[in-house]
Amino acid sequence: MGTAFHPLELKTNTAETVARWQAYLAGEIIDRPIVRVCAPKQSGAQIWGKEGYRERAFGDIDQVLDEALERAASTYFGGEELPVFSPSLGPDEVAVYCGGDFAWSDASEDTNWSVPFVDDWEDVLPLRLNEQHPMWQRLMALLHRAAERLEGKMLIRALDLHTNMDLLAAARGPERLCLDLMDQPEMIDAAMESSRAIFPALWERVTTAGRMYEQGFYDNVYSMGGAAMLQCDFSCMISPAMFARWVAPALEEEAAIVKHVYYHWDGPDAQSHTDALCAMPGLHTLGYVPGDGNGRHIDYLPLLKRVQAMGKAVEFRGSHEELKAAHRELKPEKAMYVTSARSPQEADALLQWFVANT
Repeated sequence: MGTAFHPLELKTNTAETVARWQAYLAGEIIDRPIVRVCAPKQSGAQIWGKEGYRERAFGDIDQVLDEALERAASTYFGGEELPVFSPSLGPDEVAVYCGGDFAWSDASEDTNWSVPFVDDWEDVLPLRLNEQHPMWQRLMALLHRAAERLEGKMLIRALDLHTNMDLLAAARGPERLCLDLMDQPEMIDAAMESSRAIFPALWERVTTAGRMYEQGFYDNVYSMGGAAMLQCDFSCMISPAMFARWVAPALEEEAAIVKHVYYHWDGPDAQSHTDALCAMPGLHTLGYVPGDGNGRHIDYLPLLKRVQAMGKAVEFRGSHEELKAAHRELKPEKAMYVTSARSPQEADALLQWFVANT
């Protein structure tokens, strides 16, 4: 079972929530599927984050945490939703911690990316975490302070884990990496071995600094609560054979460490790896992301049903009516529904509908 669970001040019925997550991870349900629904406690309250990458990277840490706590206190966490703080400094931050730098866009206050730094793989391998990097030290300071101030109130999310081949794409640049896969595959073997070696150390340092396991959630339900996920967005650019050679072994190793993995499955082109993902025993839930202009989850029910038929659970996001329509089609024990509501009463009404119709 792991560490005992500690109730959270900002989440009512923690024990009931944990029981439902545990049933879900066991392929069962209590009286309805998993439903994550948040709502403002009072009309007009802000439930979405004010602080972003720039504030977390450069702002006053206590002010960032003040705003996170204020927002969480104004939010009703209905169903299996949990109050979670994200410490990430950017989507490609792992590459930055290995020797890169962030680039920022003045056109968007919350946009950044890693500047590619690999011209020749032989010059940089093996990749390593640079714990003297100012952004790594900033991350550690943020995690330590968050662990102190959020204990018993909010959980701390893992990083935006663009590891495995996503790390190589950020370090080299996606276009040049695509050419490398064909021109120097043996060098990519070495680069992926290096990338895979980083993950255990990264996970240990981050979870220790944030005291994440001490809260009792990581061992069993925390990753499913939206706090940790694995991904390989670069997979949309490679063939199934390349995925099998380089990405799948890395994901399986990462999944063995994280446990109960939610996989962020991004974009229509990534559907070419459906069979491979569903064959991985370490992945529990696949969260498909259609991408801008490619419809909503309700448009992908055949794909989600196919994934369930191959043994995986799926995430479904949408309006209340879309959730109800999907519930009539999907297996309830292998579905995680995510939405928002305008009030706690509306959120509770949705939960009651699921109980009555399961």
